[in-house]
Amino acid sequence: MRGGRYGDALAIGGLAIARAAPRRGTLVTDADTGRSLAERFDRFDIAQGGPFAELQARFAILREKAATAPRRAALYVAIAFIVPLLVTVLTGTAWGPLVTRPFLLDWGVWARFVVAIAILVLMERLVAERLKAHLRQFVETPLLAPGAMPAAGEALARALRRRDSAVAEIVCVVLAYAATLVGAYAGATTQGSSWLSTGAPGAEQLSVAGWYVALVSGPLFWFLLLRWLWRHLVWALLLYEISRLELRLVVTHPDGVGGLAFIGQYPNAFSAMVLAMSCVLAAAIAKAFQQDALELTAYGYMMAAWLITVLLLFGVPLLAFRRPLGRLKQQALLASSAAATRHFRAAERAALGGNLAAATDADATAVGDIPNPTATYTAAKKLRTIAFSREALLPVATAAILPLVAAGSTRLPFAELWKIAKKLLLL
Repeated sequence: MRGGRYGDALAIGGLAIARAAPRRGTLVTDADTGRSLAERFDRFDIAQGGPFAELQARFAILREKAATAPRRAALYVAIAFIVPLLVTVLTGTAWGPLVTRPFLLDWGVWARFVVAIAILVLMERLVAERLKAHLRQFVETPLLAPGAMPAAGEALARALRRRDSAVAEIVCVVLAYAATLVGAYAGATTQGSSWLSTGAPGAEQLSVAGWYVALVSGPLFWFLLLRWLWRHLVWALLLYEISRLELRLVVTHPDGVGGLAFIGQYPNAFSAMVLAMSCVLAAAIAKAFQQDALELTAYGYMMAAWLITVLLLFGVPLLAFRRPLGRLKQQALLASSAAATRHFRAAERAALGGNLAAATDADATAVGDIPNPTATYTAAKKLRTIAFSREALLPVATAAILPLVAAGSTRLPFAELWKIAKKLLLL
């Protein structure tokens, strides 16, 4: 990996002392610091770093990141799907009547080991580039005050250390194996005859393909997913730290969020991950429908619950900016209200020769000396203190719902399901 495991973290952390210790005879300006921070934001690659990336690099799986993504996706799909497929072909459980639950007719196999794994690998460049663009906007707009830039560099260094954490990836591995082994055991003992299990009824045990999935395919899927969820938490913590810095928010900014509307778009960078998770959930729903184990009413509740879960997952990190936006709104309302009192009392004196209330007030300021604060007061009243909107989250919400609609179409007309989906998306 370029620069070593902690090279990016050390380079970004250097921003924190760049202004405090300039070279002799060199003047470090705020513009220089801003450019330096922007360059370091460009080094923040959420998809890379950590032991797994180093392992891929060691085995020459990871070279030029964008160029090798399709190759790595194909490799991991082959490991997770093709190997157990060959095993089931040899054991005669790859194909057959639906009642025997063959490998190739298992919705979950296709969703987890083909669709989800491919998406979780291919999405790396898209997510990394979009998050970099959002970070750059804090400097380029410019929202970060010059005095906050060293602290922003420190926050970025901490984020890189979290991203590279070996402990975090070990936890992901442990959880991945736990989830897979529990699921494999439950599937082998409750589904009866299938590609996953072998043995007489009541004495089922994992088949050869089942053991492979329990030890290789399943953990690979869960690890990739959990690793991305950890990376999202790293990003959320970075946003929280940035929200506590000095931000140059503007109450009259045309975006209605003090200049922060762009950060409300970040969840859409993770739409592919949501699509992968939704495909896995949709496969479970379709399988339950096939086995008559799911009521239509419960299915509707599941759609709503899943959409709420996704919106909370990506909406909660944005609540970090509620504090500075709320403070801005309160201060703007107070200041503009005070200015409005002075301005319109002066206008009243000019029009009527005096004030109707508190007529003995000695203030003789002319109306022209106080700008009309109406526009500022109106903007403050309309200022949103949450940096996201329904429209901004529509792509990620659509990615959450569409696979579930497809699963439901096995039981209900698609047109009817689409009406339900549209109602959920417009909540």
